[in-house]
Amino acid sequence: MKAPALPVLALDAFPRTGNNPWYYVQQLETHVQRFPHVNEPHAHDFYLLLYITHGRGTHTIDQISYELRPGSLFFLTPGQVHAWELSANTRGFILFFTAEFYLQHYPASRLAAYPFFTPGHQPVVYLAPAETQVRPLLERIFQEEQTAAPNRPDVVGAYVYLTLELAARAYPPAEEAPLPAYGLEQVRAFGQLLNAHFRAEKSVRYYAERLALTANHLNAICRRVLNKTASDLIHERVVAEAKRQLTHSAQSVAQVAAALGFDDASYFARYFRKYVGQTPEAFRQSHKH
Repeated sequence: MKAPALPVLALDAFPRTGNNPWYYVQQLETHVQRFPHVNEPHAHDFYLLLYITHGRGTHTIDQISYELRPGSLFFLTPGQVHAWELSANTRGFILFFTAEFYLQHYPASRLAAYPFFTPGHQPVVYLAPAETQVRPLLERIFQEEQTAAPNRPDVVGAYVYLTLELAARAYPPAEEAPLPAYGLEQVRAFGQLLNAHFRAEKSVRYYAERLALTANHLNAICRRVLNKTASDLIHERVVAEAKRQLTHSAQSVAQVAAALGFDDASYFARYFRKYVGQTPEAFRQSHKH
């Protein structure tokens, strides 16, 4: 009998303030109490940060176990499988965010370049238990989520960026972990190619050939690791960039379409509406600051 696939959890599985679609932050002890099933092996389709302030335990990521202690800061990319064993007194913060959330304000090349999100590198930074750089940022993110400020996502996004930048500065360059499993490695390689070429190339076949795979095989790998096809991931990347440009640039819809490789602005409008549920013009109006 074929073993059941491990669950791949989406952000919608975790209720959030205002049901925002981009991120989730919670004190670890509250998170574990509300969602006891997260102790068992599972994956996510978003990025994850886990910071420990008190307690001990073990955090297993892609079948490799790491010590969990005060000051440890863990990083997971979409598709990685993890589970943990926590002492009863474990405390800290857990933060989820989608790639789209980061890409609204910061470049994809930077997200892909962080060492802790890079295949073959350790997914953890061990900071001093009494460090005062990263912990206050995560505390501020948690506090910000308790407010009703209209610009809350922008402020949280800035804190997330600072957290990642400071963690990258503290990351020891020589420490590496074994390479991830083949499927996850292929998905990560696909993601890097996608970030570089999505404006010009939107076919699964193009990326599959660059990875020496068939289109069907690439789709199957993505579905197994992320519960999404390669086509889904291509569309998500294009739409995320379209949203970013419509929100933060003064370009016309036709100019945004051209920048994203669409020769026909009306086709771009239909494409955008299919995946977002609004026309580009309506989306822009609803996201004016």
